[in-house]
Amino acid sequence: MEYIAKHKGETMNQNSVGRLNEQVAPIRKVLTEHSIYGHIQSIEDLRIFMEGHVFAVWDFMSLLKALQRGITCVEVPWFPTPHVTSRRFINEIVLGEESDLDQKMNCTSHYELYRDAMLDCGADTSSIDRFLDHMRAGKALSVALRESEAPLHAAKFVESTWRLLSSNKIHVIAAAFTFGREEVIPDMFRAFIERLDGNLGGKLECFKFYLERHIDIDEHSHTPLALQMVEELCGDDSDRWQEVADATVDSLQARIALWNGIKKALQMRRREVA
Repeated sequence: MEYIAKHKGETMNQNSVGRLNEQVAPIRKVLTEHSIYGHIQSIEDLRIFMEGHVFAVWDFMSLLKALQRGITCVEVPWFPTPHVTSRRFINEIVLGEESDLDQKMNCTSHYELYRDAMLDCGADTSSIDRFLDHMRAGKALSVALRESEAPLHAAKFVESTWRLLSSNKIHVIAAAFTFGREEVIPDMFRAFIERLDGNLGGKLECFKFYLERHIDIDEHSHTPLALQMVEELCGDDSDRWQEVADATVDSLQARIALWNGIKKALQMRRREVA
């Protein structure tokens, strides 16, 4: 997690950040070096990947809205919250994630952009669509996941996110949002998508745009803002910094489990077609 030091800013508590780096470095290494990317070798493989990964894209947006609700005032009447700096940060991040521009300069969220990319490459959106319909209808998360027939690995990932959300600790939610994001997708995966898109006559153009847009914004804009937000929320409170470290580890472990599940699904498909 070297990028923490790169973007820490002059006011960040270096002792806390240093401890966090040390605690999460081993598990982050496991994630960034995961073999999942090497297992995606065809458009059929990519579809399986996206059909599981889309749930992580969606619950990333849910983390974002939980932060906006906890840091800013979204009620009427309006009152100023104590998180003076963070409320600006989170509103800037919301603008970029929920109301970005696509390749045609149309307003869209990154989730909707990802879903469009799924349709372009022939991935099945029925499970995530049913899940959102069930959630809109007010069904419990576990029921919505089960009745939507979400992939088991995706369902477990969303449930892990909901456990963090249920803590009602805004610094814990900020940790999951900041350190469990799409920055963990390595360059080699994006290079593979570039090659595959060339073979498919541009059918992955939307997905390429999603990867470049989302990851570039995270690296150059949203991650620095999110890190400063965590700093403000934790201050010099060592207990909060430890909870941030614990939440970061939980988020990275959940991502590894998701990658393991998708890898297993890919292996099962290959056995079926062999």
